[in-house]
Amino acid sequence: MILRDANRIIVQGPIIIANVVEIIEQGANLFDRTDLIIDFEQVTEVDSSAVSMLLEWQREALKNNQRLCFSNISENLKNLTQLYGVSELVPLA
Repeated sequence: MILRDANRIIVQGPIIIANVVEIIEQGANLFDRTDLIIDFEQVTEVDSSAVSMLLEWQREALKNNQRLCFSNISENLKNLTQLYGVSELVPLA
């Protein structure tokens, strides 16, 4: 589930292969021209598909000329971005 609170998008629950496409779409529908903070504090589980979600949201933000910043990313997700060599593409708050 994804909620928007002003310039913050709050992601809740697991981000796994079974639901990542739905989460990507829900999040992208909340993008507009304002800069956003994507908050992962309430994420309960991630797998490697979460990395693709981060990158897809970055591409969507670039199309909208906006900046994204990710906050409260778990160590597991940080490690996955490092493993895939994309950590420099994931700006952290």
